[in-house]
Amino acid sequence: MTILVLILAAAGLAVGYGLYARTIDKNIIQPDPKKATPAKMYMDGVDFTPASKNVLFGYQFKSIAALGPIGGPIVAAQWGWLPALLWIILGTFFIGWVQDYASIVVPMRSEGDTFGALSYKLISPRARSILLVFIYLYLLLIMGAFGKVIGQIFLPKPVVPFGILSVILMGLLAGQMTYKWKQDIILTTVITVVVAFFGIWLGQTSAISGIFDGLNNALGANGQKYFWPIIFAIICYLGAVLPIWRWAQPTNYVSFWIIALGMLGGVIGMIVWHPSFGDFPAFTGWTVPGLGPLWPILFVTIACGAISGWHSLVSSSGTARQIERETDALPVGGGAMWMEMVLATISLLTATAAMGGWEAYKEAFAGGKFGVFASGLAAFLNHIGIPTAFGTAYGLVFLTIMGLTICYLVVRFMRVASAEFLGDAIPALKNVHVGAIVALVLSLIVIWTGVWQTIWVLFGGANQMMASLALLIITIWLMSQKKPAAWTFWPFVFMYVTTIVALGYKGVHAFQAAFAGTNVTGNIIAGVIAVVLIVCAGILGYDGVQALSRQRGAAPVKDTP
Repeated sequence: MTILVLILAAAGLAVGYGLYARTIDKNIIQPDPKKATPAKMYMDGVDFTPASKNVLFGYQFKSIAALGPIGGPIVAAQWGWLPALLWIILGTFFIGWVQDYASIVVPMRSEGDTFGALSYKLISPRARSILLVFIYLYLLLIMGAFGKVIGQIFLPKPVVPFGILSVILMGLLAGQMTYKWKQDIILTTVITVVVAFFGIWLGQTSAISGIFDGLNNALGANGQKYFWPIIFAIICYLGAVLPIWRWAQPTNYVSFWIIALGMLGGVIGMIVWHPSFGDFPAFTGWTVPGLGPLWPILFVTIACGAISGWHSLVSSSGTARQIERETDALPVGGGAMWMEMVLATISLLTATAAMGGWEAYKEAFAGGKFGVFASGLAAFLNHIGIPTAFGTAYGLVFLTIMGLTICYLVVRFMRVASAEFLGDAIPALKNVHVGAIVALVLSLIVIWTGVWQTIWVLFGGANQMMASLALLIITIWLMSQKKPAAWTFWPFVFMYVTTIVALGYKGVHAFQAAFAGTNVTGNIIAGVIAVVLIVCAGILGYDGVQALSRQRGAAPVKDTP
Protein backbone atom coordinates (compact mmCIF):
# COMPACT_ATOMS: atom_id res chain seq x y z
CA MET A 1 0.00 0.00 0.00
CA THR A 2 2.86 2.39 0.84
CA ILE A 3 4.37 1.97 -2.62
CA LEU A 4 0.94 2.46 -4.25
CA VAL A 5 0.45 5.76 -2.38
CA LEU A 6 3.90 6.96 -3.49
CA ILE A 7 3.09 5.99 -7.09
CA LEU A 8 -0.22 7.90 -6.98
CA ALA A 9 1.56 10.99 -5.64
CA ALA A 10 4.26 10.70 -8.33
CA ALA A 11 1.59 10.34 -11.04
CA GLY A 12 -0.23 13.41 -9.77
CA LEU A 13 3.00 15.38 -9.87
CA ALA A 14 3.95 14.17 -13.35
CA VAL A 15 0.57 14.94 -14.92
CA GLY A 16 -0.20 18.05 -12.87
CA TYR A 17 3.13 19.79 -13.32
CA GLY A 18 4.33 18.18 -16.54
CA LEU A 19 1.10 18.61 -18.50
CA TYR A 20 -1.53 20.83 -16.85
CA ALA A 21 0.80 23.47 -15.37
CA ARG A 22 3.02 23.67 -18.44
CA THR A 23 -0.04 24.07 -20.68
CA ILE A 24 -1.37 26.97 -18.60
CA ASP A 25 2.07 28.58 -18.51
CA LYS A 26 2.63 28.26 -22.26
CA ASN A 27 -0.83 29.08 -23.60
CA ILE A 28 -2.30 31.57 -21.10
CA ILE A 29 0.48 33.37 -19.19
CA GLN A 30 3.08 33.16 -21.99
CA PRO A 31 6.16 34.22 -19.96
CA ASP A 32 8.85 36.24 -21.72
CA PRO A 33 12.41 35.59 -20.45
CA LYS A 34 13.54 38.95 -21.88
CA LYS A 35 10.93 41.08 -20.10
CA ALA A 36 12.26 43.10 -17.15
CA THR A 37 10.89 41.88 -13.83
CA PRO A 38 10.25 44.05 -10.73
CA ALA A 39 13.30 42.47 -9.08
CA LYS A 40 15.50 44.02 -11.78
CA MET A 41 13.57 47.26 -12.25
CA TYR A 42 13.39 48.20 -8.56
CA MET A 43 16.37 46.37 -7.08
CA ASP A 44 16.93 47.81 -3.58
CA GLY A 45 18.83 45.00 -1.86
CA VAL A 46 16.08 44.65 0.76
CA ASP A 47 12.85 43.32 -0.79
CA PHE A 48 13.51 43.64 -4.55
CA THR A 49 16.50 41.36 -5.10
CA PRO A 50 17.00 39.24 -8.26
CA ALA A 51 17.82 35.66 -7.29
CA SER A 52 18.83 32.51 -9.14
CA LYS A 53 15.85 30.22 -9.67
CA ASN A 54 17.77 27.44 -7.89
CA VAL A 55 18.21 29.53 -4.74
CA LEU A 56 14.70 30.90 -5.09
CA PHE A 57 13.17 27.42 -5.37
CA GLY A 58 14.75 26.49 -2.04
CA TYR A 59 13.60 29.77 -0.50
CA GLN A 60 10.07 29.34 -1.88
CA PHE A 61 9.66 25.78 -0.72
CA LYS A 62 10.99 26.45 2.76
CA SER A 63 8.93 29.64 3.02
CA ILE A 64 5.64 27.96 2.10
CA ALA A 65 6.14 24.57 3.74
CA ALA A 66 5.64 24.85 7.48
CA LEU A 67 3.80 22.66 9.99
CA GLY A 68 0.61 22.66 7.90
CA PRO A 69 1.57 19.87 5.46
CA ILE A 70 2.84 17.81 8.41
CA GLY A 71 0.29 18.33 11.17
CA GLY A 72 -2.71 18.62 8.84
CA PRO A 73 -2.53 15.14 7.26
CA ILE A 74 -1.77 13.51 10.62
CA VAL A 75 -4.88 15.09 12.19
CA ALA A 76 -7.00 14.49 9.06
CA ALA A 77 -6.12 10.77 9.10
CA GLN A 78 -8.87 10.49 11.74
CA TRP A 79 -11.34 10.48 8.82
CA GLY A 80 -9.32 7.65 7.27
CA TRP A 81 -6.32 7.70 4.96
CA LEU A 82 -8.28 7.88 1.67
CA PRO A 83 -10.05 11.28 2.07
CA ALA A 84 -6.78 12.87 3.22
CA LEU A 85 -4.80 11.40 0.30
CA LEU A 86 -7.40 12.43 -2.29
CA TRP A 87 -7.48 16.03 -1.04
CA ILE A 88 -3.67 16.24 -0.92
CA ILE A 89 -3.26 15.11 -4.54
CA LEU A 90 -6.40 16.56 -6.18
CA GLY A 91 -6.26 19.78 -4.17
CA THR A 92 -2.70 20.41 -5.35
CA PHE A 93 -3.61 19.42 -8.92
CA PHE A 94 -6.58 21.79 -9.36
CA ILE A 95 -5.99 24.53 -6.79
CA GLY A 96 -2.66 24.51 -4.95
CA TRP A 97 -0.10 25.04 -7.68
CA VAL A 98 -2.56 27.34 -9.50
CA GLN A 99 -2.64 29.79 -6.60
CA ASP A 100 1.11 29.66 -5.88
CA TYR A 101 2.17 30.17 -9.48
CA ALA A 102 -0.41 32.84 -10.32
CA SER A 103 0.37 34.70 -7.08
CA ILE A 104 3.87 35.21 -8.46
CA VAL A 105 2.77 36.04 -12.00
CA VAL A 106 0.20 38.73 -11.18
CA PRO A 107 2.45 40.93 -8.95
CA MET A 108 5.37 40.25 -11.31
CA ARG A 109 3.28 41.68 -14.15
CA SER A 110 2.05 44.53 -11.91
CA GLU A 111 5.33 46.17 -10.86
CA GLY A 112 5.61 44.11 -7.67
CA ASP A 113 2.29 45.27 -6.16
CA THR A 114 1.13 43.48 -3.02
CA PHE A 115 -2.35 41.98 -2.87
CA GLY A 116 -3.39 45.01 -0.83
CA ALA A 117 -2.46 47.35 -3.67
CA LEU A 118 -3.94 45.00 -6.27
CA SER A 119 -7.25 44.78 -4.39
CA TYR A 120 -7.40 48.59 -4.35
CA LYS A 121 -6.85 48.76 -8.12
CA LEU A 122 -8.88 45.75 -9.21
CA ILE A 123 -11.75 45.58 -6.70
CA SER A 124 -12.40 48.76 -4.69
CA PRO A 125 -10.66 51.21 -2.34
CA ARG A 126 -12.36 49.70 0.71
CA ALA A 127 -11.29 46.21 -0.41
CA ARG A 128 -7.69 47.15 0.34
CA SER A 129 -8.48 48.11 3.93
CA ILE A 130 -10.68 45.07 4.52
CA LEU A 131 -8.09 42.74 3.01
CA LEU A 132 -5.32 44.19 5.18
CA VAL A 133 -7.42 43.63 8.33
CA PHE A 134 -8.14 40.07 7.20
CA ILE A 135 -4.48 39.39 6.42
CA TYR A 136 -3.29 40.75 9.76
CA LEU A 137 -5.71 38.61 11.81
CA TYR A 138 -4.98 35.59 9.64
CA LEU A 139 -1.23 36.03 10.17
CA LEU A 140 -1.84 36.41 13.91
CA LEU A 141 -3.54 32.99 13.87
CA ILE A 142 -0.49 31.51 12.12
CA MET A 143 1.75 32.90 14.85
CA GLY A 144 -0.59 31.56 17.51
CA ALA A 145 -0.84 28.06 16.02
CA PHE A 146 2.81 27.62 15.05
CA GLY A 147 4.21 29.63 17.95
CA LYS A 148 2.41 27.45 20.48
CA VAL A 149 3.88 24.28 18.96
CA ILE A 150 7.39 25.67 18.45
CA GLY A 151 7.67 27.70 21.65
CA GLN A 152 5.95 25.32 24.07
CA ILE A 153 6.61 21.86 22.57
CA PHE A 154 9.65 21.76 20.29
CA LEU A 155 12.17 24.34 21.56
CA PRO A 156 11.97 23.10 25.17
CA LYS A 157 13.14 19.64 24.07
CA PRO A 158 16.86 19.47 24.97
CA VAL A 159 17.88 17.90 21.63
CA VAL A 160 16.41 20.78 19.56
CA PRO A 161 17.89 24.23 20.43
CA PHE A 162 21.52 23.61 19.39
CA GLY A 163 20.46 22.13 16.04
CA ILE A 164 18.26 25.15 15.35
CA LEU A 165 21.08 27.54 16.28
CA SER A 166 23.38 25.67 13.87
CA VAL A 167 20.91 26.01 11.00
CA ILE A 168 20.44 29.74 11.65
CA LEU A 169 24.19 30.41 11.82
CA MET A 170 24.77 28.47 8.61
CA GLY A 171 21.97 30.47 6.97
CA LEU A 172 23.73 33.70 7.90
CA LEU A 173 26.99 32.29 6.53
CA ALA A 174 25.24 31.27 3.29
CA GLY A 175 23.97 34.83 2.82
CA GLN A 176 27.45 36.22 3.41
CA MET A 177 29.09 33.74 1.02
CA THR A 178 26.49 34.25 -1.71
CA TYR A 179 25.95 38.02 -1.71
CA LYS A 180 29.13 39.47 -0.19
CA TRP A 181 31.90 37.00 -0.92
CA LYS A 182 30.37 35.93 -4.29
CA GLN A 183 31.14 32.27 -3.69
CA ASP A 184 29.94 29.42 -5.91
CA ILE A 185 26.47 28.22 -4.88
CA ILE A 186 27.55 24.56 -4.82
CA LEU A 187 30.47 25.27 -2.48
CA THR A 188 28.22 27.42 -0.28
CA THR A 189 25.57 24.71 -0.13
CA VAL A 190 27.96 21.89 0.72
CA ILE A 191 29.72 23.80 3.52
CA THR A 192 26.61 25.22 5.19
CA VAL A 193 24.45 22.10 4.92
CA VAL A 194 27.16 19.71 6.15
CA VAL A 195 27.97 21.93 9.14
CA ALA A 196 24.25 22.33 9.90
CA PHE A 197 23.80 18.54 9.94
CA PHE A 198 26.83 18.21 12.20
CA GLY A 199 25.23 20.75 14.55
CA ILE A 200 22.00 18.72 14.61
CA TRP A 201 23.97 15.58 15.47
CA LEU A 202 25.98 17.39 18.13
CA GLY A 203 22.80 18.82 19.64
CA GLN A 204 21.43 15.37 20.46
CA THR A 205 24.60 14.23 22.29
CA SER A 206 24.40 14.20 26.06
CA ALA A 207 27.14 16.85 26.38
CA ILE A 208 25.00 19.47 24.61
CA SER A 209 21.45 18.29 25.33
CA GLY A 210 22.38 18.06 29.02
CA ILE A 211 22.98 21.82 29.10
CA PHE A 212 19.45 22.55 27.88
CA ASP A 213 18.02 19.86 30.12
CA GLY A 214 19.60 21.63 33.09
CA LEU A 215 18.19 24.96 31.88
CA ASN A 216 14.70 23.50 31.68
CA ASN A 217 15.01 22.08 35.20
CA ALA A 218 16.04 25.50 36.47
CA LEU A 219 13.13 27.19 34.71
CA GLY A 220 10.51 24.71 35.84
CA ALA A 221 7.36 23.91 33.87
CA ASN A 222 5.85 27.37 34.30
CA GLY A 223 9.10 29.13 33.39
CA GLN A 224 9.48 27.05 30.21
CA LYS A 225 5.97 28.07 29.16
CA TYR A 226 7.11 31.70 28.98
CA PHE A 227 10.86 31.48 28.31
CA TRP A 228 10.91 29.47 25.08
CA PRO A 229 8.10 31.43 23.36
CA ILE A 230 10.13 34.58 24.08
CA ILE A 231 13.18 32.95 22.43
CA PHE A 232 10.92 32.09 19.51
CA ALA A 233 9.79 35.74 19.36
CA ILE A 234 13.39 37.05 19.37
CA ILE A 235 14.32 34.82 16.41
CA CYS A 236 11.21 35.99 14.55
CA TYR A 237 12.07 39.63 15.29
CA LEU A 238 15.53 39.30 13.74
CA GLY A 239 14.15 37.50 10.69
CA ALA A 240 11.47 40.18 10.24
CA VAL A 241 13.63 43.31 10.42
CA LEU A 242 16.90 42.27 8.75
CA PRO A 243 17.25 42.51 4.92
CA ILE A 244 15.77 39.44 3.25
CA TRP A 245 19.12 38.45 1.70
CA ARG A 246 20.80 38.53 5.11
CA TRP A 247 18.49 36.21 7.04
CA ALA A 248 15.23 34.93 5.55
CA GLN A 249 16.35 33.87 2.08
CA PRO A 250 19.66 32.14 2.91
CA THR A 251 18.38 30.56 6.15
CA ASN A 252 15.39 29.15 4.31
CA TYR A 253 17.70 27.95 1.54
CA VAL A 254 19.90 25.99 3.98
CA SER A 255 16.76 24.73 5.73
CA PHE A 256 15.46 23.53 2.38
CA TRP A 257 18.32 21.06 2.13
CA ILE A 258 17.82 19.87 5.70
CA ILE A 259 14.18 19.18 4.86
CA ALA A 260 14.71 17.84 1.31
CA LEU A 261 17.35 15.33 2.38
CA GLY A 262 15.07 14.18 5.20
CA MET A 263 12.22 13.71 2.73
CA LEU A 264 14.49 11.77 0.37
CA GLY A 265 15.76 9.57 3.19
CA GLY A 266 12.20 8.95 4.35
CA VAL A 267 11.04 7.90 0.88
CA ILE A 268 14.04 5.57 0.42
CA GLY A 269 13.34 4.09 3.84
CA MET A 270 9.72 3.46 2.87
CA ILE A 271 10.76 1.75 -0.35
CA VAL A 272 13.29 -0.45 1.47
CA TRP A 273 10.82 -1.28 4.27
CA HIS A 274 7.55 -1.05 2.27
CA PRO A 275 5.31 -1.43 5.35
CA SER A 276 1.59 -2.06 5.12
CA PHE A 277 -1.18 0.07 6.62
CA GLY A 278 -2.27 -2.84 8.81
CA ASP A 279 -5.86 -2.29 9.94
CA PHE A 280 -5.78 1.46 9.31
CA PRO A 281 -9.22 2.24 7.77
CA ALA A 282 -9.58 3.96 4.41
CA PHE A 283 -12.63 5.82 5.74
CA THR A 284 -13.88 6.09 9.34
CA GLY A 285 -17.06 8.11 8.85
CA TRP A 286 -18.32 11.59 7.99
CA THR A 287 -17.85 13.11 11.43
CA VAL A 288 -14.88 12.97 13.82
CA PRO A 289 -15.70 13.79 17.47
CA GLY A 290 -13.89 16.95 18.55
CA LEU A 291 -13.11 17.96 14.96
CA GLY A 292 -16.38 17.95 13.05
CA PRO A 293 -17.77 16.87 9.66
CA LEU A 294 -15.53 15.85 6.76
CA TRP A 295 -16.83 18.83 4.77
CA PRO A 296 -15.81 21.49 5.41
CA ILE A 297 -13.39 20.69 8.26
CA LEU A 298 -11.05 18.24 6.50
CA PHE A 299 -10.39 20.85 3.79
CA VAL A 300 -9.13 23.34 6.36
CA THR A 301 -7.47 20.79 8.66
CA ILE A 302 -5.03 19.96 5.87
CA ALA A 303 -4.22 23.65 5.68
CA CYS A 304 -1.17 23.21 3.45
CA GLY A 305 0.00 20.42 1.19
CA ALA A 306 -3.11 20.85 -0.95
CA ILE A 307 -3.81 24.60 -0.90
CA SER A 308 -2.69 27.41 1.40
CA GLY A 309 -3.34 31.14 1.47
CA TRP A 310 0.01 31.63 3.19
CA HIS A 311 1.63 30.64 -0.10
CA SER A 312 -0.08 33.53 -1.88
CA LEU A 313 1.49 36.01 0.55
CA VAL A 314 4.96 34.49 0.21
CA SER A 315 4.61 34.39 -3.57
CA SER A 316 3.20 37.89 -4.01
CA SER A 317 5.02 39.90 -1.32
CA GLY A 318 8.30 38.01 -1.38
CA THR A 319 9.06 35.72 -4.31
CA ALA A 320 7.53 37.92 -7.04
CA ARG A 321 10.02 40.62 -6.01
CA GLN A 322 12.95 38.24 -6.40
CA ILE A 323 12.09 36.54 -9.72
CA GLU A 324 14.95 37.14 -12.15
CA ARG A 325 13.17 35.95 -15.31
CA GLU A 326 9.47 35.46 -16.02
CA THR A 327 10.13 31.87 -17.07
CA ASP A 328 11.30 31.13 -13.50
CA ALA A 329 7.78 31.58 -12.08
CA LEU A 330 6.54 28.08 -12.95
CA PRO A 331 9.47 26.01 -11.65
CA VAL A 332 9.73 28.16 -8.53
CA GLY A 333 6.04 28.69 -7.70
CA GLY A 334 4.42 25.62 -9.22
CA GLY A 335 7.37 23.31 -8.57
CA ALA A 336 7.66 24.17 -4.87
CA MET A 337 3.94 23.53 -4.35
CA TRP A 338 4.18 20.09 -5.90
CA MET A 339 7.14 19.32 -3.64
CA GLU A 340 5.00 20.31 -0.66
CA MET A 341 2.38 17.84 -1.87
CA VAL A 342 5.05 15.14 -1.62
CA LEU A 343 5.86 16.27 1.94
CA ALA A 344 2.17 16.08 2.90
CA THR A 345 2.01 12.55 1.45
CA ILE A 346 5.07 11.51 3.48
CA SER A 347 3.44 12.97 6.58
CA LEU A 348 0.27 10.95 5.96
CA LEU A 349 2.42 7.83 5.62
CA THR A 350 4.10 8.47 8.98
CA ALA A 351 0.62 8.33 10.52
CA THR A 352 -0.44 5.19 8.66
CA ALA A 353 2.37 2.96 7.43
CA ALA A 354 4.98 3.90 10.05
CA MET A 355 2.51 3.39 12.91
CA GLY A 356 1.47 -0.01 11.57
CA GLY A 357 -2.25 0.26 12.19
CA TRP A 358 -5.23 2.17 13.56
CA GLU A 359 -4.78 1.46 17.26
CA ALA A 360 -1.06 2.30 17.17
CA TYR A 361 -1.87 5.58 15.40
CA LYS A 362 -4.49 6.55 17.98
CA GLU A 363 -2.10 5.79 20.82
CA ALA A 364 0.72 7.82 19.25
CA PHE A 365 -1.70 10.64 18.32
CA ALA A 366 -2.88 10.92 21.93
CA GLY A 367 0.72 11.61 22.96
CA GLY A 368 1.13 14.50 20.51
CA LYS A 369 0.21 15.13 16.90
CA PHE A 370 3.69 16.08 15.76
CA GLY A 371 5.33 13.33 17.76
CA VAL A 372 3.70 10.95 15.27
CA PHE A 373 5.75 12.52 12.49
CA ALA A 374 9.04 12.56 14.43
CA SER A 375 8.79 8.89 15.41
CA GLY A 376 7.46 7.88 11.99
CA LEU A 377 10.29 9.62 10.13
CA ALA A 378 12.81 8.04 12.51
CA ALA A 379 11.32 4.62 11.72
CA PHE A 380 11.70 5.21 7.96
CA LEU A 381 15.27 6.50 8.33
CA ASN A 382 16.19 3.56 10.56
CA HIS A 383 15.69 1.27 7.57
CA ILE A 384 18.56 2.98 5.74
CA GLY A 385 20.90 2.66 8.70
CA ILE A 386 20.29 5.90 10.63
CA PRO A 387 20.13 5.30 14.41
CA THR A 388 16.71 5.85 15.93
CA ALA A 389 18.03 8.31 18.54
CA PHE A 390 19.48 10.61 15.89
CA GLY A 391 16.48 10.05 13.61
CA THR A 392 14.08 11.16 16.36
CA ALA A 393 16.17 14.24 17.21
CA TYR A 394 16.44 15.04 13.52
CA GLY A 395 12.66 14.67 13.17
CA LEU A 396 12.13 17.18 15.98
CA VAL A 397 14.59 19.67 14.47
CA PHE A 398 12.92 19.05 11.09
CA LEU A 399 9.55 20.01 12.59
CA THR A 400 10.93 23.08 14.37
CA ILE A 401 12.62 24.32 11.20
CA MET A 402 9.40 23.80 9.27
CA GLY A 403 7.51 26.18 11.54
CA LEU A 404 10.21 28.61 12.60
CA THR A 405 11.48 29.53 9.14
CA ILE A 406 8.09 30.82 8.06
CA CYS A 407 7.18 32.60 11.30
CA TYR A 408 9.69 35.40 10.83
CA LEU A 409 8.22 35.92 7.36
CA VAL A 410 4.79 36.06 9.00
CA VAL A 411 6.00 38.85 11.30
CA ARG A 412 7.58 40.62 8.31
CA PHE A 413 4.23 40.57 6.49
CA MET A 414 2.35 41.62 9.64
CA ARG A 415 4.49 44.74 10.02
CA VAL A 416 4.00 45.53 6.32
CA ALA A 417 0.21 45.10 6.62
CA SER A 418 -0.03 47.27 9.74
CA ALA A 419 2.09 49.99 8.11
CA GLU A 420 -0.12 49.96 4.99
CA PHE A 421 -3.36 50.04 6.98
CA LEU A 422 -2.56 52.31 9.95
CA GLY A 423 0.74 53.93 9.00
CA ASP A 424 -0.79 57.31 8.15
CA ALA A 425 -2.85 57.45 11.36
CA ILE A 426 -0.09 55.99 13.57
CA PRO A 427 3.25 56.90 11.91
CA ALA A 428 5.20 54.83 14.45
CA LEU A 429 3.88 51.66 12.78
CA LYS A 430 5.86 52.54 9.65
CA ASN A 431 8.98 51.85 11.68
CA VAL A 432 9.97 48.23 11.01
CA HIS A 433 10.99 47.64 14.63
CA VAL A 434 7.77 49.02 16.12
CA GLY A 435 5.60 47.08 13.65
CA ALA A 436 7.47 43.84 14.38
CA ILE A 437 7.34 44.28 18.15
CA VAL A 438 3.58 45.00 18.12
CA ALA A 439 3.01 41.87 16.02
CA LEU A 440 5.11 39.74 18.38
CA VAL A 441 3.42 41.03 21.55
CA LEU A 442 0.00 40.16 20.11
CA SER A 443 1.35 36.77 19.02
CA LEU A 444 2.63 35.96 22.50
CA ILE A 445 -0.78 36.79 23.98
CA VAL A 446 -2.45 34.30 21.63
CA ILE A 447 0.26 31.67 22.29
CA TRP A 448 -0.14 31.94 26.08
CA THR A 449 -3.96 32.03 26.16
CA GLY A 450 -5.20 30.04 23.17
CA VAL A 451 -6.40 26.41 22.84
CA TRP A 452 -4.20 24.77 20.18
CA GLN A 453 -6.83 22.74 18.33
CA THR A 454 -9.26 25.68 18.11
CA ILE A 455 -6.45 28.00 16.95
CA TRP A 456 -5.30 25.38 14.42
CA VAL A 457 -8.69 24.93 12.76
CA LEU A 458 -9.34 28.69 12.81
CA PHE A 459 -5.91 29.19 11.24
CA GLY A 460 -6.79 26.55 8.65
CA GLY A 461 -10.09 28.27 7.85
CA ALA A 462 -8.48 31.71 7.61
CA ASN A 463 -5.63 30.21 5.60
CA GLN A 464 -7.92 28.66 3.03
CA MET A 465 -10.05 31.82 2.94
CA MET A 466 -6.91 33.80 2.15
CA ALA A 467 -6.32 31.35 -0.71
CA SER A 468 -9.82 31.96 -2.05
CA LEU A 469 -9.36 35.75 -1.87
CA ALA A 470 -6.02 35.47 -3.66
CA LEU A 471 -7.71 33.40 -6.37
CA LEU A 472 -10.44 36.06 -6.62
CA ILE A 473 -7.88 38.84 -7.20
CA ILE A 474 -6.03 36.65 -9.71
CA THR A 475 -9.28 35.90 -11.56
CA ILE A 476 -10.16 39.59 -11.81
CA TRP A 477 -6.64 40.36 -13.10
CA LEU A 478 -6.89 37.60 -15.72
CA MET A 479 -10.24 38.98 -16.88
CA SER A 480 -8.74 42.48 -17.04
CA GLN A 481 -6.14 41.06 -19.44
CA LYS A 482 -8.87 39.20 -21.39
CA LYS A 483 -7.21 35.89 -20.55
CA PRO A 484 -9.09 32.64 -19.78
CA ALA A 485 -9.94 32.61 -16.06
CA ALA A 486 -11.96 29.44 -15.41
CA TRP A 487 -8.84 27.68 -14.06
CA THR A 488 -8.74 30.15 -11.14
CA PHE A 489 -12.44 31.11 -10.83
CA TRP A 490 -13.86 27.69 -9.92
CA PRO A 491 -11.16 26.97 -7.33
CA PHE A 492 -12.04 30.38 -5.82
CA VAL A 493 -15.74 29.46 -5.57
CA PHE A 494 -15.05 26.10 -3.92
CA MET A 495 -12.57 27.47 -1.38
CA TYR A 496 -14.68 30.54 -0.58
CA VAL A 497 -17.83 28.57 0.27
CA THR A 498 -15.92 25.86 2.13
CA THR A 499 -14.02 28.25 4.36
CA ILE A 500 -16.97 30.51 5.22
CA VAL A 501 -18.78 27.44 6.55
CA ALA A 502 -15.67 26.17 8.39
CA LEU A 503 -14.98 29.50 10.10
CA GLY A 504 -18.63 29.76 11.16
CA TYR A 505 -18.62 26.21 12.51
CA LYS A 506 -15.47 26.66 14.62
CA GLY A 507 -16.46 30.17 15.72
CA VAL A 508 -19.74 28.89 17.15
CA HIS A 509 -17.91 26.07 18.94
CA ALA A 510 -15.38 28.52 20.41
CA PHE A 511 -18.17 30.69 21.88
CA GLN A 512 -20.00 27.61 23.20
CA ALA A 513 -16.82 26.46 24.96
CA ALA A 514 -16.30 29.94 26.44
CA PHE A 515 -19.88 30.12 27.77
CA ALA A 516 -19.39 26.66 29.29
CA GLY A 517 -16.40 28.02 31.23
CA THR A 518 -13.63 26.31 29.21
CA ASN A 519 -10.57 28.52 28.68
CA VAL A 520 -12.84 31.55 28.53
CA THR A 521 -10.28 34.16 27.42
CA GLY A 522 -8.72 32.06 24.66
CA ASN A 523 -12.05 30.88 23.25
CA ILE A 524 -13.58 34.36 23.26
CA ILE A 525 -10.52 35.70 21.39
CA ALA A 526 -10.83 32.82 18.88
CA GLY A 527 -14.57 33.36 18.43
CA VAL A 528 -14.23 37.12 17.90
CA ILE A 529 -11.45 36.55 15.34
CA ALA A 530 -13.68 34.07 13.50
CA VAL A 531 -16.55 36.59 13.34
CA VAL A 532 -14.30 39.41 12.08
CA LEU A 533 -12.78 37.12 9.44
CA ILE A 534 -16.22 36.08 8.18
CA VAL A 535 -17.40 39.71 7.96
CA CYS A 536 -14.23 40.75 6.11
CA ALA A 537 -14.54 37.81 3.72
CA GLY A 538 -18.21 38.61 3.08
CA ILE A 539 -17.47 42.23 2.16
CA LEU A 540 -14.53 41.23 -0.04
CA GLY A 541 -16.61 38.55 -1.74
CA TYR A 542 -19.41 41.04 -2.47
CA ASP A 543 -17.01 43.67 -3.83
CA GLY A 544 -15.18 40.98 -5.79
CA VAL A 545 -18.35 39.84 -7.54
CA GLN A 546 -19.04 43.46 -8.51
CA ALA A 547 -15.52 43.74 -9.91
CA LEU A 548 -15.95 40.51 -11.90
CA SER A 549 -19.15 41.89 -13.40
CA ARG A 550 -17.38 45.11 -14.41
CA GLN A 551 -14.55 43.20 -16.04
CA ARG A 552 -16.86 41.21 -18.33
CA GLY A 553 -17.60 44.29 -20.40
CA ALA A 554 -14.36 46.21 -19.89
CA ALA A 555 -11.58 46.73 -22.41
CA PRO A 556 -8.35 44.81 -21.74
CA VAL A 557 -5.74 46.50 -19.58
CA LYS A 558 -2.16 45.98 -20.69
CA ASP A 559 0.10 44.42 -18.08
CA THR A 560 3.44 45.97 -17.19
CA PRO A 561 6.00 45.65 -20.00
